[in-house]
Amino acid sequence: MIDRSILSKAYFTRDKIAQHHLNSFNDFLNFGLQKIINEQRIIETDVEDTYIKLGNIKIGRPVVHEADGSVNILYPNEARLRNLTYSAPMNLEMTIVQDGVDKEPDIVDIGLMPIMLLSNKCNLFRLSEEEKIEKGEDPLDPGGYFIIGGTERVLMTLEDLAPNRILVEYGEKYGSTTEVAKVFSYRRGYRALILVERGRDSILEVSIPSVPKPLNFITLLRALGLETDEEIVNAVSSDPEIVKYMIENIEYSMEHTKEDADTVHNSSDASIAMKKIGSKIAGGNGYHSKRMSYVIDRYLLPHLGQEPEDRLKKAYFLARMAECCFELALGKRKPDDKDHYANKRLKLAGDLMEDLFRVSFTRLTKDIKYQLERANMRKRELNIKTIVRADVLTDKILHPMATGNWVGGRTGVSQLLDRTDYIASLSHLRRVISPLSRTQPHFEARDLHPTQWGRVCPSETPEGANCGLVKNFAQLVELSTGIQHELEDAFKEVLYEHGVESVYGVRVLNTDQVI
Repeated sequence: MIDRSILSKAYFTRDKIAQHHLNSFNDFLNFGLQKIINEQRIIETDVEDTYIKLGNIKIGRPVVHEADGSVNILYPNEARLRNLTYSAPMNLEMTIVQDGVDKEPDIVDIGLMPIMLLSNKCNLFRLSEEEKIEKGEDPLDPGGYFIIGGTERVLMTLEDLAPNRILVEYGEKYGSTTEVAKVFSYRRGYRALILVERGRDSILEVSIPSVPKPLNFITLLRALGLETDEEIVNAVSSDPEIVKYMIENIEYSMEHTKEDADTVHNSSDASIAMKKIGSKIAGGNGYHSKRMSYVIDRYLLPHLGQEPEDRLKKAYFLARMAECCFELALGKRKPDDKDHYANKRLKLAGDLMEDLFRVSFTRLTKDIKYQLERANMRKRELNIKTIVRADVLTDKILHPMATGNWVGGRTGVSQLLDRTDYIASLSHLRRVISPLSRTQPHFEARDLHPTQWGRVCPSETPEGANCGLVKNFAQLVELSTGIQHELEDAFKEVLYEHGVESVYGVRVLNTDQVI
């Protein structure tokens, strides 16, 4: 008989306990910070022909600034005993550009970044067990947590629905059951819920953030660049039954062209459709078309892009959502299971820190802009080192980590590490929490799901209101991570080599040619 416990013992070493947090935080330090800086690129100001260019960001090692002005290396145990924050300085290359001329670039201290214990930037990294003992650390401590003001804080792994993925379900409208396709479009920390709903008489409507009323599906596709009836029908489906539904939608669009301000038929100009939709948002003023263009580019499926040239991709994505609605109505597919782990994603410490740093850095850029404009008004020399206030970014990062009140309105994200005993600490580092309300029943979400096998422990969950919503990783769980943007482009090229064609300027998969 095979002794499988040998495999278990070999796999479940103490190096694996908090490795998911460590890998995620290291990825944030190595790639996530610079990605956010590159998103910003420049800090614009109201001073004529003056702006600030942003360069590379670097993270140092945790240090402590003493009262006598000296700077010493800080170790975790000292931070605990002295009620200090275990953090490292961040330095960013900044260049003031005036009248098209770059000044000498400066390396500026922009604030402090809390450092996770045993991450690549931790002073304990790669120390031997004897050296850790010498520094006052337990060699069996798995790390994976922070020290904020002397207290040990761990960031909870958050479980949520997968972004940028179409989910189909039944809804209710006007007292009858409807079919709804939804997607949480996620881009750079912004999350937009887009709905395509099949209402009465099989008429499709699209709901977009910041738009008070649903928009007609046909009109929106025309505004996005699919102008003819044939293009719209072909984009949705070639299934005869679905084509019949689409013809009903087009005929509805014809009949209500004069009655409804948000419909237009057979327009040869997408701007006319945009104007018709815009009148529903901005009323009768002259800015409705411009306003609608902004809404479509910014809030409609932002993960596909936020430029006018990305509109055709959005049209095809909406067409796919419409097809999913009709397939559900015809019984050709089942509603998606929101509790299936294929439809879930986990936010680890690095992802949470990325969201926090993005918001905090935006606050810093606004402060830099204000300080630079004030210095210019007072006729002072523009010196970037005197303009940047490092405590602005530091306070914005440390407050959520100390309280647990995270950006986006989440609470309980940062928690005091449970030190009841060693096992309690390990359990806390491997905890997963759901965003669902504890006061609601959510029976299905609290139940065990077959796809949790090997991923989530079936036994370890609290009693009471948190039952089933607070879970823990299984012993042998391994977390996969998303690919970097460069690898994503390479993956797409492989698909194109195996049968992807360009249709109306958008590359679309030809399933007949796929190997």
